[in-house]
Amino acid sequence: MDELRVTELAFNILLRASKGPVRLDDVAREMGVEPSSLMRTVMELSSRGLLEVGKAVEYTYELTEEGRRYLSIGSPEARLVKVLTACRCSPRPDEVASRAREVGVELQEGEVRIAISNAARLGLIQVVNGRVALRGEPGEGGDPVRAALESVARGVTVGDLPQLIRRGLVRRRERSAITIKPASGLAELLGRGAIKPARLVTALTSELIRSGEWRRVELKAFDPSVPTPVLLPTGRHFYGEFIDFLKEIYESMGFQETYGPYVELEFWNFDALFQAQDHPAREIHDTFFVDAPHGRGVPEGLLSKVAAVHEGGGGTGSLGWRYKWSAEKALSLVLRSQATAVSVRSLASRGDGEYRSFTIDRVFRPELLDAKHSMEFHQADGIMVGRGLTFKHLLGFHEEFARRLGMRKVMFKPSYFPFTSPSAEIYMLHGELGWIEVGGTGVFRPEVLAPLGIRESRVLAFGMGVDRLAMVVMGISDIRDLMSANVEELQRNRGRLVMALRAMA
Repeated sequence: MDELRVTELAFNILLRASKGPVRLDDVAREMGVEPSSLMRTVMELSSRGLLEVGKAVEYTYELTEEGRRYLSIGSPEARLVKVLTACRCSPRPDEVASRAREVGVELQEGEVRIAISNAARLGLIQVVNGRVALRGEPGEGGDPVRAALESVARGVTVGDLPQLIRRGLVRRRERSAITIKPASGLAELLGRGAIKPARLVTALTSELIRSGEWRRVELKAFDPSVPTPVLLPTGRHFYGEFIDFLKEIYESMGFQETYGPYVELEFWNFDALFQAQDHPAREIHDTFFVDAPHGRGVPEGLLSKVAAVHEGGGGTGSLGWRYKWSAEKALSLVLRSQATAVSVRSLASRGDGEYRSFTIDRVFRPELLDAKHSMEFHQADGIMVGRGLTFKHLLGFHEEFARRLGMRKVMFKPSYFPFTSPSAEIYMLHGELGWIEVGGTGVFRPEVLAPLGIRESRVLAFGMGVDRLAMVVMGISDIRDLMSANVEELQRNRGRLVMALRAMA
């Protein structure tokens, strides 16, 4: 090879690579630049046969927002032990949060259940006669979760990593690691001075000509074989495409899409669904209330029929809830907490018959943001109306729906909802998180149907968490990644969706 002129940057990269294989990140750190700024030069040197470039996938682990919070103040179970140690008491579960405030420990109501479950599993506490008590003598002890999080924050891999990921405290990131090593003969070329640095330019500018600087530079040869950077096209958000895919599934199964308002009357969100006005879900910690005048639009006759059902069963054979129903509360405004409000509006407008309808839209609940919960999320809700429908038809529908989603396994667990009987929770198998609840289903009770004028048809109903369905289908372990601001994360999730859809084809 005759004498080869390269840029100073390329020459320095070759010198570093000649010492042996090295990660591009390390080269960039030594030069004080970003790795991305070296990629074009590295690929050019590779095309000239001077470097060999390798790529491998590396996994890193970082704390989620919830994990950073636990690192700062401790895990819920450790904070529960602090509370019981400080107060020297055995409170009921619903008293734990207030006891924590009294002794100055941060333990929110939404964390109490998690704290009790984990502390009992670790043998730190016991629940006797409905009260939470320490096992053994009071003492703060250690906090293994916090210790593990400290190790992860320092970049040390710990054995509890899978459990920390399942709890949404740690997030796994994958990235491509570029390695460069000298091609055969590079050391010999450098040794005899066949490769020399030079000031190369890619264009002869007017400034170079006016200043006379063109005499001291060399024009870089244009190599059309060097691949150009790939420009990723813009497109819809992958989550919006996933929702469209779900809609196509429902429509292919005979459902018609319906719509409803975000700001809803308590009547449609709760009362028409036979949910008592003193039900815990209608408290401030489970519902967003709207400070506005009372709404209108419910027929007077329907108000009286729902009142009769709540107060004494309304001729359905039920005893009702046996309290004085308040129309004023029913006409208060809330942010819709369940998409079932749309389904019951459909029943009120269409009545008896043979039809299927669904909605996919946002609902709002004051949840604590973590790996599997959000205060604003999408819910798919639907109804199947007709004569002769049974609970077996409903379970069969969910099995077919899961099959069309590419899920081989779906599990049902008996449950209770105020407006359906029989009822079940729906679980699907997530690759990392195991079985996770994705929705609820059941047969609407007569107390819901009778006031709406539905006497001859049976109504099968379901509500599904779209965000959790997306997590299962695409293998996403943190619900917050669905709305990530990280462009690389969005690209990875789009790739996961494409791969999932290809697998279903």
